Amino acid sequence: MEDPSFEHLTSKRLVIRRFASGDAEALAAYRTDGEVARYQDWECPYPISEARKFIASLYQLAPGTPGPWFQFAVSLSSSGTLLGDVALRTSRVEVGQAELGFTFASAHQGQGYATEAVRAVLQYAFGQLAIHRVFSRTDARPGERVPGDTWFKGAWATDILYAQLESEWRPEPSG
Repeated sequence: MEDPSFEHLTSKRLVIRRFASGDAEALAAYRTDGEVARYQDWECPYPISEARKFIASLYQLAPGTPGPWFQFAVSLSSSGTLLGDVALRTSRVEVGQAELGFTFASAHQGQGYATEAVRAVLQYAFGQLAIHRVFSRTDARPGERVPGDTWFKGAWATDILYAQLESEWRPEPSG
């Protein structure tokens, strides 16, 4: 179910919101980091002009719209600093299913921000958007090529799929 009225979600330390034009510089900066971009579909460097176009393309989208990715900007509630984003793409074909991904600037990794943001987006997807199953793919990059590997950005990659059903979801207790 689409949510055209979406403005933001909050968690203990974060605001998960729509991207704003003022986010373009920070978005371009973390998407230009080779380590951040390594397992993502975009190419490095990521020009600020692309960031502006990308953000403008999100203005007409709503979370839960089947087909395109909706990118949630993730910022610190204390300062407004953009840390990264969480993306959700609702399936056009498989009703009630969505794919989730996330990207965080190197400086903001390893501090639990991605976990906190993904948890909030999952809660929103299962509750407000009435999604039944959310899945994510990750690249394991094994030392050796194995059957089923795919060619991605000049190297063999192994996709691992993780999924969470709404009926299995246990949000963290508040307080």
